[in-house]
Amino acid sequence: MQSMYRYIPINRLFSFGFTVIISVIIRIIQNERFLKTMLTLEKFEEASEIVRKVTADTKLVYSEYFSSLTGNKVYFKPENMQVTGAYKIRGAYYKISTLSDEERAKGLITASAGNHAQGVAYAAKAYGVQATIVMPTTTPLIKVERTRGYGAKVVLYGDVYDDACVKALEIAKEEGLTFIHPFDDLTVATGQGSIAMEIVKELPLVDYILVPVGGGGLACGISTLAKLLNPKISVIGVEPAGAACLKASLAEGKVTSLASVTTIADGTAVKRPGELIFPYLQKNLDGIITVKDDELVVAFLDMVENHKMIVENSGLLTVAALKHLKAKGKKVVSILSGGNMDVITMSSVVQNGLIARDRIFTLSVLLPDRPGELVRVSTVIAEAQGNVIKLEHNQFYSTNRNAAVELQITMEAFGTEHKMKIIHALHEKGFSPKLISARL
Repeated sequence: MQSMYRYIPINRLFSFGFTVIISVIIRIIQNERFLKTMLTLEKFEEASEIVRKVTADTKLVYSEYFSSLTGNKVYFKPENMQVTGAYKIRGAYYKISTLSDEERAKGLITASAGNHAQGVAYAAKAYGVQATIVMPTTTPLIKVERTRGYGAKVVLYGDVYDDACVKALEIAKEEGLTFIHPFDDLTVATGQGSIAMEIVKELPLVDYILVPVGGGGLACGISTLAKLLNPKISVIGVEPAGAACLKASLAEGKVTSLASVTTIADGTAVKRPGELIFPYLQKNLDGIITVKDDELVVAFLDMVENHKMIVENSGLLTVAALKHLKAKGKKVVSILSGGNMDVITMSSVVQNGLIARDRIFTLSVLLPDRPGELVRVSTVIAEAQGNVIKLEHNQFYSTNRNAAVELQITMEAFGTEHKMKIIHALHEKGFSPKLISARL
């Protein structure tokens, strides 16, 4: 047992503050009776059987598009199709199943950016117990409303998960509630690991599994079970470039906190990975890939157009990571961890994805202010098969309107090659188009 906690030296514990110390001690006590048996094949098998009561059968989906793009055989594990819209129901339900009647009767509390919140709320409802969920104020509205819809009490606090977690621990202490950690819990991680059991059963010769990483619970469960089933399977964690707390921790050889995080992948916007699960991540993960936010934007567009799937930004990490994987001819499974995205965010991501792919762009063209000039420009664009979606006519661009007024044209194209064809056609007809920031 001593080796499990060598990453939490006493002199460091007291620097975290009283609330954090208490939370670590509580989780050590809660996990102590499991230490000799947790994260074993027998426990993973038990978890897999239990979570089947509440999970959908998310069969692997082969991707012709991404297989062609990457030179690998790419499959998706669509956990976005779970009843709560994410994999988190697995760990939450299994954790609650292991609690005593007394622990459940006290009421449950957790902190979450959304998906674990829904998992705990749904599982608590299934067991007939009350749940309180503390969520960051930045949590997408759809996740807040769905959590309330499962009967949970929602408290909004802080900007990121870490702030919400501190508040949840305070409430747990004040009200005597049973705290369920979203990732730094061996029981929760075991429930999440049931995904690996399903992957290997369906695709026994899988070479790579790509796993989104926030705090590391999902990666812990999947990598540990994958290595138990077949040590040759490579498990790669994928983090947002603006919230790569596990990458930083692995580089330091100890759990490390980031000063701040910034990413559109709200479900993985975590400053610090879990203490209890960190040794398993060190042992079983084969690498970390980081992904920039703009890569998630185009990945969303790819999934919508090629697979007709809505996948939230955190779930898209493993999709965007496919092009970074240094492998060819391998069987690769990307875990789509969730699909809880509100419509406003979805609209913004689609628009920005179209702009990033040069399928929407804006040109500024200077014209003399006389009849027929707008028709000339429109005719050139039409002949080049461009589709104008917005026009802005600025007559005050110059004090000499006869010399020039500005026409800003936002249009739709098939992609970069088609965009350049339209620009070339305008040049050939004597115009001098200038690319400016797209305006929708």
